[in-house]
Amino acid sequence: MPAPGPRTTYRYSDHFKATAVRLSELPGVSVRDVADSLYIHPFMLSRWRKLAREGAIVTKGIELDKTVAAELKALRDVKRKYERLQLEHDLLKKAIAFTSSPRPTSSPSSRTTRKPFR
Repeated sequence: MPAPGPRTTYRYSDHFKATAVRLSELPGVSVRDVADSLYIHPFMLSRWRKLAREGAIVTKGIELDKTVAAELKALRDVKRKYERLQLEHDLLKKAIAFTSSPRPTSSPSSRTTRKPFR
């Protein structure tokens, strides 16, 4: 039975590579975000970017779909907000654990023993 998720492809078309490179060159979009959204390793995308700089992959004639670029930016915003919520959640869990842990009302060493007054 095959593993769930996207199908593993060992050879990508030049059009796919050029589109991935163009997406990674958009302002405000990181290589990791593009690689994650395309289910490829970031190192592979970095290699494709290097090949495009050297001229082995032609990216000039590739037009990007406006919705894809908008989705990548939205994905980045959602990812940033999710990470922030995770940090807040962890902080709240620690605060709840700290405030709800039972504490002794007084320690044995702080009690004073009174001698009866005669």
